[in-house]
Amino acid sequence: MNICGYHGQFLIRGLFAKMIFSDPDFRIPRRHKASWFLEILTVWIVLVITEALLAAETQGSASPVQPCNGQGLGKPGSCRLQCRSDFENGSGVVEQLDQKQGRIWLRPTEHKDRGWPCWWFVHVTGIPPGQIITLEVIGGHGEYARPERAAFSLDGKTWQQTSPGQRSQDRIVYQQKIEAGEAYFAWGPPFRLSDAERLLAEATKKFPWVQKFELCRSKEGRSVPALRIAEPGLPESERFGVWVIARQHAWESGSSWVAWGLIDWLASEEPAAAELRKKASLTIVPIMDVDNVCRGAGGKEQKPQDHNRDWSAEPYWPEVQAVQSAIRQWDSQGRMDLFLDLHNPGRGDRQPFFFVPPEQLLREPGRRNLARFLEAARTEITQPIPLAPSPRTAGPKYDARWDRISKNWVSRHCRPHVVALCLETPWDTPHSTIDGYMSVGRSLGRTIARYFQQNPRSP
Repeated sequence: MNICGYHGQFLIRGLFAKMIFSDPDFRIPRRHKASWFLEILTVWIVLVITEALLAAETQGSASPVQPCNGQGLGKPGSCRLQCRSDFENGSGVVEQLDQKQGRIWLRPTEHKDRGWPCWWFVHVTGIPPGQIITLEVIGGHGEYARPERAAFSLDGKTWQQTSPGQRSQDRIVYQQKIEAGEAYFAWGPPFRLSDAERLLAEATKKFPWVQKFELCRSKEGRSVPALRIAEPGLPESERFGVWVIARQHAWESGSSWVAWGLIDWLASEEPAAAELRKKASLTIVPIMDVDNVCRGAGGKEQKPQDHNRDWSAEPYWPEVQAVQSAIRQWDSQGRMDLFLDLHNPGRGDRQPFFFVPPEQLLREPGRRNLARFLEAARTEITQPIPLAPSPRTAGPKYDARWDRISKNWVSRHCRPHVVALCLETPWDTPHSTIDGYMSVGRSLGRTIARYFQQNPRSP
């Protein structure tokens, strides 16, 4: 929109020219010409600046315009590019949008007291098929918000990686040719609460020995889904007890896909999987921080503390309290044997690795069991990336709140033979995809099966 208009511009320019060239028909007293000149000049500058601002706003706005449809393609002005994040797990503030170039400047949404602003997930519509979309991600929580490759999808279900982005200071630029009228872009392959509900429900329909249940209700009243896998075989009192949780930090979506890979393997026809589910009872929680996952917030370092710094005598988060209560009950009955907490690490990590409790929390036979589990993991976790050769310790030097971390709480409160670890699967590699994460989850299942070839409760 040109607010000056051709007639307005012509009038101002004409008056301005008459004054400068002292047109005899232009009758303004000489003593007033200076003030008149300044007034006209001021009006002109204000109009020009206002016009420029409105033009930039029109170009960069993500206003709710009609997206392209098949009938409108090829007609000039029939569609406009639009980028939105107002949906489950969505995140991203559009700072500017260039319709002609297909370029979007995006910043992860900041949610006050809800953790690091590093997660982003947007839906782009109005794309002329074949156009290259340029996505420039700005800011966020340092490099945590800017992976080398972004994830993209044409249907919101099947996810691929873009080519490596171009970094500069506080931003990264991704480019991807899109052969469709719409596409999704995200920090990594999303795994939403609705995905967990759907996948767990499908598993229960396929196998009578899979049970979906509600772990608890979140702070905001959402149901936290969990799955128990135990095929008829040994009596419950003789089964090995396993708890696996994921996504204590909401932005770490890869950990949920690792959990799903584990579930997928446990339900497979592999002999080791069939044997394990007959002699163990396995409980898996694919998303702990469901509220922040739905909100699209990061969760890490949220207030008053994130889920993995909440393992205390009086936890703030209902999910933590529910898992603690169940583990205490199993341990009191002599049924607790293995605890695994699934995460994604820092950007510089390129191999999966385990965090283990500090030495002062370990007792026999727990020390031997831990060494045996790590050896089984090194044997099994080889694809697509081999396990790092050595674990890391999460003790006082790692974090001042080390005694409020999940695996350390389990080691402190359970019987000496119980093994508790945290598996960190890298998120910034060419293999940080759904297939890559699920492959790690299947290998983790084989690790658990190998570990339980011996009885960990033996002295």
